[in-house]
Amino acid sequence: MKPIMKDDNGKIVESPIVKTKKPRKFVAYCDPGHGWAKVPRTLLEKLGIADKISSCSYERGDSVYLEEDCDAETFCIAMERNNIPYQITSKHTNKQSKIRSYYCYSFKEV
Repeated sequence: MKPIMKDDNGKIVESPIVKTKKPRKFVAYCDPGHGWAKVPRTLLEKLGIADKISSCSYERGDSVYLEEDCDAETFCIAMERNNIPYQITSKHTNKQSKIRSYYCYSFKEV
């Protein structure tokens, strides 16, 4: 049986996300001014929120660095709505993060 999830209207749809009992692990990188949670772009697409992420987040390769104020919260809400356990650990630097030099996030339809 495939996992189920609800869309924004509360309608139950099949989930393309493989669920496990173990929490999915993510890292939040923080510098003195801000923080970003690193998540795979494909997960944002599977959760149906790739188009809801702002240009305040960054991207590099297959990873998206979700800014801590809104985009990371959007991600956490989507994970919880889909009953996907997750864990976020933080890594802090006292210098300016290199994440700030990455490209601003831009939604790309697949």
